[in-house]
Formats: sequence, C-alpha cells, structure tokens
Amino acid sequence: QVQLVESGGGLVQAGGSLRLSCAASGRTFSSYAMGWFRQAPGKEREFVAAISWSSGNTYYADSVNDRFTISRDNAKNTVYLQMNSLKPEDTAVYSCATGAHWGPAIGAASSYEYWGQGTQVTVSS
Repeated sequence: QVQLVESGGGLVQAGGSLRLSCAASGRTFSSYAMGWFRQAPGKEREFVAAISWSSGNTYYADSVNDRFTISRDNAKNTVYLQMNSLKPEDTAVYSCATGAHWGPAIGAASSYEYWGQGTQVTVSS
C-alpha cells in the first residue's frame, strides 16, 4: 500500500517562502513521477509541478514557473516543493500524488493513482 504524507504548509505573508515535503512509502517509485496539485476553496484542482523519480525531469504550471522549484531525494523517497515569492492567489490545499508515468499527460490529475491528504498553504496580503 502506498502512503504519501505532506508537511510544511502554513501561514506566510505575500513575498515569503515555504517548502513543502512529501514523504512516500510502501512501494518502489522509481518508474513513476511525483506531482504537486493545489485546490483553493470553490475552485477546481490545479496542477502545480511534477518531477520524474528516475530522470529528475521537471514540469511546471505557467502560474508558478520561476517561483516554485520541485526536487526529490531518492534515498529518502521524498519530494519537495520550494515556493518563493508567494502570492495570495497561491493560497490552497497542496497535495502530492504519484503513480503517474512521465509523458504528455503528466499535468492531469487523472494520471495519478495515489494521493496524500494535503497541507494548507495560506498567503496573506
């Protein structure tokens, strides 16, 4: 059974930074990608970033490109999302997911099989 546990969320002022972590356990993830998604109240789930466990290739949503950085530590089975220059519109529940294969659909939530419970990020103006 796969478990994904996010941490690192919180309250930060606009312009500040946070680093989210997603610890994975339960099986081998080397053939999969890990993604971060977010969902704000009243809005649909939105893709944020993804990384390939094996190659380290990354992919970002336009809204976070140049502000957010996704990385992974294969030895710890942990993926990170460094978020800089945060804006109030970044406020959302951030969830990590895995089980997707790297490809054109890596930004689609339907590509992922396993999800974490989410962590709240609130950016005040």
